[in-house]
Amino acid sequence: MDISVETLEHFQAYGYLIAISFCVFMLYGYIYHLYSSEKKGTRDYEKYSNIALDDNVDSTPLETTSPWDKKKNKGETEHV
Repeated sequence: MDISVETLEHFQAYGYLIAISFCVFMLYGYIYHLYSSEKKGTRDYEKYSNIALDDNVDSTPLETTSPWDKKKNKGETEHV
């Protein structure tokens, strides 16, 4: 089975277009996710962006979590 150089170049060009289209689709999906989650109020990314500016040992944490608090998953019932 002989494949000519022109055929390989066509495959390479199609692969490049598919890869670039996939990357663009993922980028716009990620940007949409950021804006929609910030609009819903689930995350505040401006608060997270200030981490680099306020990087002291005595600075207050952004979120407080406890390792002993169990987070419930969807559909999970609490056992007492």
